[in-house]
Amino acid sequence: MNENLFASFITPTMMGLPIVILIIMLPSMLMTSSKRLISNRLHSFQQWLIKLIIKQMMMIHSPKGRTWSLMLISLIMFIGSTNLLGLLPHTFTPTTQLSTNLTMAVPLWAGAVILGFRHKLKASLAHFLPQGTPISLIPMLIIIETISLFIQPMALAVRLTANITAGHLLIHLIGGATLVLTSISPPAATITFIILALLTILEFAVALIQAYVFTLLVSLYLHDNT
Repeated sequence: MNENLFASFITPTMMGLPIVILIIMLPSMLMTSSKRLISNRLHSFQQWLIKLIIKQMMMIHSPKGRTWSLMLISLIMFIGSTNLLGLLPHTFTPTTQLSTNLTMAVPLWAGAVILGFRHKLKASLAHFLPQGTPISLIPMLIIIETISLFIQPMALAVRLTANITAGHLLIHLIGGATLVLTSISPPAATITFIILALLTILEFAVALIQAYVFTLLVSLYLHDNT
């Protein structure tokens, strides 16, 4: 049986038109706000979780950096819900596309860097040349620090893409092996099915952890520039 392992990562289309925008909007449409005076358990849990995440991320920031709290909590909710959406059957995960992740990483990184050069020019320039550097190493260190600065958004996007893609590929491979072993060796198929179930649980954790790591790194970039 010839099967393309990367077929699930192809952008879905409807009548020849890509429907990525609708897929990206789907998780946000499922998150409705409560209009009741007393919220139910689900909304209470969501509010508690949001407050906990904001407290963990914003406690190290200055008042100027805390103005980004709404954007950062929106970012982690978007990435987390999108990652979880991709674990459902017959769905598509936008965060497996490097272009999508770069679209999120580059503006956030650029905004933090521009904010640093605007309000902390001397401190931002000081990162390019550590104190006490020998004169002979100054040109090379400036080049290295400049390259490392511009690599940051690429590292953000590649990390998220690689982790989500690798998990989905592993689930696909073990699922295919389980299906083949069902008719060959039922005991072996049972073992691979248990591994598949455990891996799926792990992927749920990875989906949330990667959303937190992506947002936390953006928060650290912001902290260095505010």
